Amino acid sequence: MLFATAAVAGLFVAGGANAHADQTASATAQQPQQAKATVKKTVTVQSGDTLWGLSQKYNVSLSSLRAVNNRVNTDLIYVGEKLTLPTSATVSTDQKTVASTTTTQSTTNQQSVAQTQQQTQVQSQAQPRVQQRTQSTTNYSQSRSTSYTGSSSSAKAWIANRESGGSYTASNGQYYGKYQLGAAMLHGDYSAANQERVADQYVAARYGSWDNAKSFWLQHGWY
Repeated sequence: MLFATAAVAGLFVAGGANAHADQTASATAQQPQQAKATVKKTVTVQSGDTLWGLSQKYNVSLSSLRAVNNRVNTDLIYVGEKLTLPTSATVSTDQKTVASTTTTQSTTNQQSVAQTQQQTQVQSQAQPRVQQRTQSTTNYSQSRSTSYTGSSSSAKAWIANRESGGSYTASNGQYYGKYQLGAAMLHGDYSAANQERVADQYVAARYGSWDNAKSFWLQHGWY
């Protein structure tokens, strides 16, 4: 009986040891899974972030985001603070980066296309204007050369530049045109040819020459 009892006791101890070893091995095998399940996603608060905005960005409810971050009675967050995301969060940082890059590239491409189209349109509009202005200048030069030939000197050009910057349409009170002649002297004819003609007549009668008119201008600031 003693031998039989000892044998039964030995089997019981061995069986208990095997059962304990199986439980230990099972628990060890489950630990990585449990550890993996408890890994939590976090996000660093950036300037302009809000709890509601983060809940929308990561596709979680505002209440769950409050709960995991102990924000039951307040939504106050700080820049640089790390917030824990609920396990139901589906949008990753990589996805966010890809989406941001794609959006930036798309916006840049659209802006480049729009700028190219705008430049093409401006060039197409400017070309006819340049042609018209060139044609107008040519017509004016031909008209001036055929309708009037008068005095031409550096002194005359100097006075015109001082008086009006060389503009036939410059106006200063009762004085008008390239040489700032009295409006009454032009008799209502403000054409370039008449301005040149009247200016030459005025200078010849008053100063004798444009050089003398320039000398007078240098002394008095007018002619």
